[in-house]
Amino acid sequence: MIGGARQPREDGPPPVPPSHQGCAIRSVRLQLPAQRGELRDRHEDGHHFHHLVWRLGPDVRVCSSAVLGGGIGPRAWILNAQVPGGYPRLDPDRHLAEIAASEGLTGPGAGLMTAADVAAYTTGHDGGVTATVTTGLGVRGWAAAPDVDCLPHRPGTVNIVLMLPAALSDAALVNAVATATEAKVQALLDAGLDCSGTPTDAVCVAAPEPGPDGGEPFAGPRSTWGARIARAVHTAVLAGARPARDLS
Repeated sequence: MIGGARQPREDGPPPVPPSHQGCAIRSVRLQLPAQRGELRDRHEDGHHFHHLVWRLGPDVRVCSSAVLGGGIGPRAWILNAQVPGGYPRLDPDRHLAEIAASEGLTGPGAGLMTAADVAAYTTGHDGGVTATVTTGLGVRGWAAAPDVDCLPHRPGTVNIVLMLPAALSDAALVNAVATATEAKVQALLDAGLDCSGTPTDAVCVAAPEPGPDGGEPFAGPRSTWGARIARAVHTAVLAGARPARDLS
């Protein structure tokens, strides 16, 4: 459940308020290749959820629209957490901080939320790029729809996490988010869905810190890395969107 980017925190997740300290969150690790993240099995307040965790290590930065740690900057981890439909809390950033703390994650990170089944993630790979996608399309529609405030709220969210082996400039990181979004829309249409996504879709792009050369300058769909991003995202979103179409 992702909205616009907030200012990134350089001192790690926000503190957990007293009203939420001691929240019953416990998780166990399920086997999953690191580039796709670690799939975790979580029990929280009597409910069973999953989340994906990427432990990025040093010298990695992320461009993200995540509700926690959005923007461009160094990030030590990425978290994509499943939450219940009709999400009741008004502090998603703090909730993500609670989950991050339960995983022992420290330092600045990026946190996303979705009502989709995170265990049903899909992936795409192309030329060293890995796209991991969780697909929830219960509230899908067109970005330029009229009277959006009148639409009923239902769980949704397409979350895209991209891992790149090549450093990108600031401009290329932003371009990578745009390219991933274009590829997502193409995949949704190719799946036979009449929509451009959901109102809460989010993207995270993780890449090494650039050296003195400043990193790759381009990530549009006809650039080397942008083309790989587009194909990886298209593969992953198409795989996740087809079941949604069949359930419509």
